[in-house]
Amino acid sequence: MASRLSLSQAAGIVDAALERARRLDHQPLSVVVLDAGGHVLVAEHEPGTGILMTDFAHAKAWGPLGLGRGGGRLASHADRDPLYIPVMASVSGGRVTGSRGGVLIRTAGGEIVGSVGVSGDHADENDACAVHAIEQAGFVADAGRGDRPWTGAAPELP
Repeated sequence: MASRLSLSQAAGIVDAALERARRLDHQPLSVVVLDAGGHVLVAEHEPGTGILMTDFAHAKAWGPLGLGRGGGRLASHADRDPLYIPVMASVSGGRVTGSRGGVLIRTAGGEIVGSVGVSGDHADENDACAVHAIEQAGFVADAGRGDRPWTGAAPELP
């Protein structure tokens, strides 16, 4: 039976991401958690975020989920092929961005149960808040970076 991400787990992920951001004095953030089907479970923004930050966080979560790869791998691929993200954005109706800050939520067995998008600060800080929050919730974070491997084998980008 497939695992699911509950609403309370998603809310806990958002709370943990925002708590870490406040503790480390980051810029105000927007955080979006999607289930495995790409549906918004929780979306929150802090006072002081730009009006596009929640949309940007949604795109950061949606792209990795739609492509099955953490946002770091999408950003890396975009660096090698400047047309990759514009093509993916076009195909997806504008729902994909090539920025880091989108992290897949996996079970210990590697099953994707959702994703998190964080926007509002620098890419490294956004990623770190998402990874921290996912791990606090007892899941495995797949940010698509070589320093944060997960236990399964992700397909390589062409």
